[in-house]
Amino acid sequence: MSTPLLLFVESNTTGTGRQFAQRARALGAEPVLLSADPARYPYAAQDGLRTVVVDTADDDALWTAVQHLAATARIAGVLSSSEYYVATAADLAARLGLPGPSADAVRACRDKSLQRRTLTQAGVPVPWFSVAGEVAEAVAAAQWLGGPVVVKPVQGSGSLGVRLCQDAGEVAAHARELLAATVNERGLKTPARILVEQYLTGPEFSVEVFGEHAVVSVAKHVGAPPVFVETGHDVPAVLPAPQAAALVDSAVHAVKALGLGWGAAHVELRLDGDVARVIEVNPRLAGGMIPELVRRARGIDLVGAQVRAGLGLPVDLTDTSTGAGAASIRFLTADAHAVLGDTDAAEAAALAVPAVVDAALYRPPGTRVAPAEDFRGRLGHVIAVAADPAASAEAADTARVLGLATALESTPVRQGAPV
Repeated sequence: MSTPLLLFVESNTTGTGRQFAQRARALGAEPVLLSADPARYPYAAQDGLRTVVVDTADDDALWTAVQHLAATARIAGVLSSSEYYVATAADLAARLGLPGPSADAVRACRDKSLQRRTLTQAGVPVPWFSVAGEVAEAVAAAQWLGGPVVVKPVQGSGSLGVRLCQDAGEVAAHARELLAATVNERGLKTPARILVEQYLTGPEFSVEVFGEHAVVSVAKHVGAPPVFVETGHDVPAVLPAPQAAALVDSAVHAVKALGLGWGAAHVELRLDGDVARVIEVNPRLAGGMIPELVRRARGIDLVGAQVRAGLGLPVDLTDTSTGAGAASIRFLTADAHAVLGDTDAAEAAALAVPAVVDAALYRPPGTRVAPAEDFRGRLGHVIAVAADPAASAEAADTARVLGLATALESTPVRQGAPV
């Protein structure tokens, strides 16, 4: 009997993409990557992953490729680790009679304007917001909301295009830029609508939900405005009981209201006093290596759970004794234009900090770098584990400072120079 196939429609470029394929193999399935450009994912060649080149934005071409695979082997599941293709994977799974989320629910969730309206109607706390399809509408919405506002695309990931605008001029400029874009960074068509929303200044968290069960709450660190680059995470979040309960209640209520409830959902929230307002629900596993933090801190393998669900296998999300108790990640980002120096020495300096278990620079020496505008500007990461979140956070913060100091010892380049 041939090995069953677990199909992956594209992948995320960092983080868990490789782990999805590894978990599939561990469960006795052969991972197959369907991609328009497999070279986008270096791990595919490095790990000997079977790939099929197909236009993943063309539903008919994709279905033809899947049928060819089904003619020679049993397809046991279809998933995607990329938010952009979760609905596509869900559609394929449904056509094959395999487990997966509702593709319609995923599509509606990915449109933040539809998502916000659904959550509002369901009584889930969200920021005040308005949807705009023209620059004038965005400016009017900002004036109605008053004060600084956040302007962002209705579809996106990794803080791309999210910006704090202080006045009408900034709103108009950013709205014009977003509305002029017709495709995203993956070349997929984008809606000609944007969100203008209330700027919340309370601390940010995420709740990792699986099915309709809250697994863990995560404390998130975000860089300075006007951009919102995630610079680190701590697992678990430490909060007073009422606020912890508010986060979980809002997150689970949101997932149910959106008709999700299958597999993983990553719910981002900010506390507004004791009210947990949902910023957005992502119908996928968290990025930013949060699943790895959950595994190290709590002994819960969210990647493995998602793969098991995709294969129709039972999922157990019980905390285990294998977790250290807490885990923290800090991303290395440049404060100014500079050139990367000795990256091996930077990793070694970070790893020398007690409790640090992983350190990596993503780019080679000599790379010109600049302050991050979104997740693509991260230079590397450090991960620390400890018995409590305060200790893991302190170790990760220390390692980040040491790693950056070593990596960016080279002479800064003049601002405005090519990077």
